[in-house]
Amino acid sequence: MVAKGAAFFDLDRTLIAENSGLLYARWERRHGRIGRGTMLRGLVWGGLYHLSLIDIDKAYRSALAHYVGTRADELDARTAEFFDAEVRARLLPGAQRAIAEHRGRGEPAVVLTNSSSWAAEAAQRAWGLDDWLANRFTVDAEGRLDGEIEPPICYGEGKATRAAVWCEARGLTLAASTFYTDSYSDLGMLEAVGYPVVVQPDPRLRRVARKRGWPILDWRA
Repeated sequence: MVAKGAAFFDLDRTLIAENSGLLYARWERRHGRIGRGTMLRGLVWGGLYHLSLIDIDKAYRSALAHYVGTRADELDARTAEFFDAEVRARLLPGAQRAIAEHRGRGEPAVVLTNSSSWAAEAAQRAWGLDDWLANRFTVDAEGRLDGEIEPPICYGEGKATRAAVWCEARGLTLAASTFYTDSYSDLGMLEAVGYPVVVQPDPRLRRVARKRGWPILDWRA
């Protein structure tokens, strides 16, 4: 029996050319929900993330602290509004083609992102993917964020762990799967799949991809 896989897609700087977290910080700032200092910290973290130089656990918990006590359903609705206004139209042409090609071959197309579950679900709905894997935030008895993240964080090796569990539950394998990303921080997931592909890669990932002979794509045209 031939093993079957899925196609996993990173979101930021892969499906879209920008970092959705930074777009969201600007959106929240425009609507008066975060201060200038919080937005500037987000910009710094976004730059460090792109260079794979960030302590992701520390950054996430610091960002979450601002939203502790906020209802999860409120953030879900807010994120959906943001996504439709600021992200939906940014899907890169090459990304749209790749999603359609994999789904046409009967391979599930899955968003695999360090973003929030709300952003990932919005991306899945907007762009016709089959599923999503992302960070989920725990809530208290009243449905309000309590500042914690369901482990493992969907970053680095955590992405490979979550994707492996997802595949196993569906009778698929990572060895038969494809993963598209721009980021060196996703090296573990790239090494876990049978078909690693890099898209508009950061400098470190570009060097690795050239050394290993991985495809390097530009989805902006």
